[in-house]
Amino acid sequence: MSRRTEGADGTAEGTAADSALEAEFDTVAAWTERAVDELGADHAIPAACRGSGRPADLAWLAEGLDLHGDDRFLDAGSGLGGPTAWLAREHAPSWTGPAVLAEPMAHAAAASRRLFGLPATAAWTEHLPLPDDAVDAAWCLGVLDTTGDERALLTELHRVLRPGGRLGLLVLVARGELSEEPAGNSFPTDDSLHHDLATTGFRVLDRLDASSLPDAPADWARRAEAVDAVVARDHGDHPDFREADRQQEILGRLMAAKEVVTVLVRARTC
Repeated sequence: MSRRTEGADGTAEGTAADSALEAEFDTVAAWTERAVDELGADHAIPAACRGSGRPADLAWLAEGLDLHGDDRFLDAGSGLGGPTAWLAREHAPSWTGPAVLAEPMAHAAAASRRLFGLPATAAWTEHLPLPDDAVDAAWCLGVLDTTGDERALLTELHRVLRPGGRLGLLVLVARGELSEEPAGNSFPTDDSLHHDLATTGFRVLDRLDASSLPDAPADWARRAEAVDAVVARDHGDHPDFREADRQQEILGRLMAAKEVVTVLVRARTC
């Protein structure tokens, strides 16, 4: 997740959009961690990948990352860390390199360490605490449409990737004028996405509409839904739960109408 606004003095300034995103990506993340504790560790990865891709999406992107040996990897906007935990599980032992997770929501960043033992730092994707050319590969899943400045985010990813570094993106893309918009989202179009990638120094190698890939396996979906049910049971009357649920309902309607679609991109730094 990545969105920040600043006041005239340069300090962080809250907005209604920020509040909606915090409800979805931080408060609900903390509740999700507690639900996983109740249901068992085998629920952790499906629950922590909520909104960040299904196994087929992650596998397609991981193929483009081409991680081997001690390659250095960044998950930018990592949420609860589920996608990186999946990556480490599925690609061991061929990839043993370090993974760095950057997530601005404090509860989510801390939960990734508790759930998966993954090192996470609370940081905005536009201001990563990494030196230039720090990583060989990165992915950024479901983040680009939550930032107010897509080019700033992509420029920062280009800075920390080495020359020829690999990038995987999962992006929610608008197909035209939207009938409604969730708070905190600004969906790029296909044209603006490709233009921003080219402008910030990326070469697109491949692009795929995620609807062409298989749905999540039944067991994966069952475990994610079980976690959602526990969260709803315990917090369904909480204002943050209602706000996050309302935003998800809006996004669900847009995606059902194909006004917004999920696009996967493999790219390299030029």
